[in-house]
Amino acid sequence: MEKKNRKKSIRILEIVLFAVYLILLCYFLFIAERMGRSFAERTYHYNLMPFKEIRRFWTYRNTLGYWSVFLNLVGNVVAFLPFGILLPRLFPRCRKFLLTTLFSFEFSLCVELIQLVGKVGSFDVDDLLLNTLGGALGFLIYRFVVWAAKSVLSRKRTWR
Repeated sequence: MEKKNRKKSIRILEIVLFAVYLILLCYFLFIAERMGRSFAERTYHYNLMPFKEIRRFWTYRNTLGYWSVFLNLVGNVVAFLPFGILLPRLFPRCRKFLLTTLFSFEFSLCVELIQLVGKVGSFDVDDLLLNTLGGALGFLIYRFVVWAAKSVLSRKRTWR
C-alpha cells in the first residue's frame, strides 16, 4: 500500500510541477516587462525566414551583448526542456520521441500565434525551431534518466 501512495504522491507532484511550469512560461512569454514586453507599443512583429533572427543575434552579439544573445538562443531551448521532460512522464502515450517533439512544436506554435495575435512579443519561426529543439532535448534527457534509473535498479538486484 505504501508503494501505491508514494506513486500517487509523485504523480500529484509531477502534475503540480507541470502546471507551475506552464504558468511561469506564460508569464515570461506574455506578461513580463523585463523580457521586452511593452504594452504601450502594440504592433504586429513577425519573422517567417528560418535562421534570420538567430543569424542576426550571432552577427551583432558584440553590439547586443552576450547576455541578450544567450537569453534569446539558449533561453528558447532551455524554456522548453521541462515540457519535453514532463510530458512523457504525465502522458504515457507521449513516450515516443516524435510525438513529444510534435507536441513541443504545436505548443510553441500556439505560443507564437498568441504573441502575434495579442501583439505581445513577436511571431518568430526561429523561436519555433529553438523551442521545438528544447522539447526534443528534454525528451532525450527524460529517456536518459529512465535508462540510468533502470540500470541502477538492475545492478542493485544482481548484487543481492
